[in-house]
Amino acid sequence: MAKKQRKKHHEEHIDESWLIPYADLLTLLLALFIVLFSMSSLDAQKFQQLARAFNSEFSGGTGVLEFPSPTPSGKMEQLDKQEKEKEEEEEKKLDAKEQQELKEVQQKINEYITNNNLNADLKTTLTDEGLLVTILNDIFFDSGKSFVREKDEQLAREISELLVMNPPRNIIISGHTDNVPISNSEFDSNWELSVMRAVNFMKIVMENDKLNSEHFSAKGFGEFKPVASNDAEAGRQKNRRVEVLILPNKVEE
Repeated sequence: MAKKQRKKHHEEHIDESWLIPYADLLTLLLALFIVLFSMSSLDAQKFQQLARAFNSEFSGGTGVLEFPSPTPSGKMEQLDKQEKEKEEEEEKKLDAKEQQELKEVQQKINEYITNNNLNADLKTTLTDEGLLVTILNDIFFDSGKSFVREKDEQLAREISELLVMNPPRNIIISGHTDNVPISNSEFDSNWELSVMRAVNFMKIVMENDKLNSEHFSAKGFGEFKPVASNDAEAGRQKNRRVEVLILPNKVEE
């Protein structure tokens, strides 16, 4: 009786030897696909990405894609170099285009300065950072005060119109002072005074509905970024200023 049961169990055993040639066939098909793919005109970098993806999936053993790249390493480096040079060339073209647009904005502001006889109070400079508009503090603020004088608020609003651009650009408004220590109960330092002057000027600028506040920021540098010597009154007057820096637009990655 026991012998009969063992015979029956042997008859129910399934022969799985067919799995070996089946697995070999799948491997050959996948290798064929890779060879055909490598012979196509698809980008070599995309091929490498696909190869890495397949190898990560079959990481349990030797990857079916672990073979020399169809593109020699030297050729691959050359392709990378050409791609990088192409990107740099595009960036240069965009930078040149943006510089030209900033020059047009500068020309518009310069025309306003000339037409309103403000050459002694406002000036523009095209720098590596962007277009810089310098406004002497003496046309906006009383000594030791941070609020724009009421009689000069209209000038601040006219300047805001000059900052309306298409496309809009980020703008930094910064305050600067001379090195004469401040002596009043409102501010403890020139740094605080410079910050509040930048902020209060920006508040008037932001009354313009055509400007978006998300593009504006304010800074204060006190006496620490002079543009002239503080040894004479003429130099100190130049150092007491508000600067409006119009930044170039950057292409998003």
